Amino acid sequence: HAPAPDFQYLGKITGRWDWVDDASVPDEAYCQKFYNRTVDLINKFNPDMIYFDDTALPLWPISDVGLKIAAHYYNRGMQRNDGKLDVVLFGKAPDELQRKCMVWDIERGVSNRIEPQPFQSETCLGSWHYDRAVYEKDKYKSAATVIHMLADIVSKNGNLLLSVPLRGNGTIDEKERAIVEAIADWMTVNREAIFGTRPWKMFGEGPACEVVVPIEGQGFNEGKGKPFSAKDVRFTTKGNTIYAITLGLPTETLHIKSMGTDAELLGTPIKTVGLLGSDQELNWSQTATSLTIEPPTQYPSGQAAVFVINTAG
Repeated sequence: HAPAPDFQYLGKITGRWDWVDDASVPDEAYCQKFYNRTVDLINKFNPDMIYFDDTALPLWPISDVGLKIAAHYYNRGMQRNDGKLDVVLFGKAPDELQRKCMVWDIERGVSNRIEPQPFQSETCLGSWHYDRAVYEKDKYKSAATVIHMLADIVSKNGNLLLSVPLRGNGTIDEKERAIVEAIADWMTVNREAIFGTRPWKMFGEGPACEVVVPIEGQGFNEGKGKPFSAKDVRFTTKGNTIYAITLGLPTETLHIKSMGTDAELLGTPIKTVGLLGSDQELNWSQTATSLTIEPPTQYPSGQAAVFVINTAG
């Protein structure tokens, strides 16, 4: 049936008839001003990344200025870097085709699988803007929570964008600083398992994998699943090395089922197993059902342990 005259068809974008309030639709002058200001920012500051808090490119489908901005940004980036693209454009909820030209940004959430295209999860230590009540009631995310989120996200082909809200005078409070410093301390020991790595054949295993909480809209599944524990493992890889990151510090024997010979996920036998940041020799064995690792006497860092697994080859 034909819609009422007050509706406009936006089928190319939403597949449905949508209500359009003419008073809220940006005019051509507004769109051109948005384009001019954004391109001016790109030309002056050469940003490495641009984040649009939008479901696709800005002002679509009213205008194509978002597409023109993207083209200018990418072309300028390549001109500055001898033809290599080293800049990144982020958007909310792009479809599968759009994710090939811009990076999917998930707000306060994470995918439940290894994504074929890189993605970004964004979250905040507290509220998006500084909230004194969060400070007074100790409601900030802990360093352990952030580190566990980071390992989970990287194991699925993503990166984490963490917001640290600023006070009115532009500073962070001492509680935020302590959290950030604890994250930095962990990264100093374990960065090898994060930077320059890629997902393994599986992103991980453990009790938290048994509960799948779908993304709602632009994200928002953060903290809705089963809490992480030291029995939850996330995998990253680099060359012949696999990093098994436990989301806690195991005090009991760790059984990694994905690395048992019956799983047939390892093309070659395990050669060595170590603990990142430590010279301790670990007691381990590979059986048909799992890779078994006895906990070390001491961990080199808190929050999460990284076991380094090298395969023969």
